[in-house]
Amino acid sequence: MTILVADDDPVIRKLFKKRISDEGYEVTVAADGAEAARLLDAIPFDVVITDLVMPGEIGGIELLKIAKEKSADIEVIVITAHSSVDTAVDAMKKGAVDYLEKPVNFDELFLRLEKISEVKALMKNAGDLREAMDVTESSAAQTIQNLEIINSNLLMQLERLEEILSDSHQDEFSRIEQALQFLESR
Repeated sequence: MTILVADDDPVIRKLFKKRISDEGYEVTVAADGAEAARLLDAIPFDVVITDLVMPGEIGGIELLKIAKEKSADIEVIVITAHSSVDTAVDAMKKGAVDYLEKPVNFDELFLRLEKISEVKALMKNAGDLREAMDVTESSAAQTIQNLEIINSNLLMQLERLEEILSDSHQDEFSRIEQALQFLESR
């Protein structure tokens, strides 16, 4: 997964980059909400981890909104100080997938990232299955249509054979000969 971390504290950014990269994730960091918003415009991210309180016009809640407007598939985890847990809960009501309190417990963060990854994999598999079902359904519909056309043609041929064989104006031998000629022409 690709992860964007937005935090105004350079020590926290460096710590997040190292710890998350060491777990095998692709990580990009932003010094504030404005930089994170620019990065969201340029690069597709699976997860945004953002501090709720950052300087400038774009804080954590605004970045959450920007990320969700960019793609509903972007999961956002907000980082909050203990005193602003109510704000974190509000962020979850606005679309954040989860929140973590400072200081961040990285084991907890990695569990949440793993769950997000599993859900994204399930969603992708469901999408792949839906696509395969659509292809199969389309193929089945085409096959049924082709069989209906073949069936209709065979019914018309049987009706014509019945007409030929039941023609009382011709003798039996002529009717059979005409029926055989009709079958050979098919």
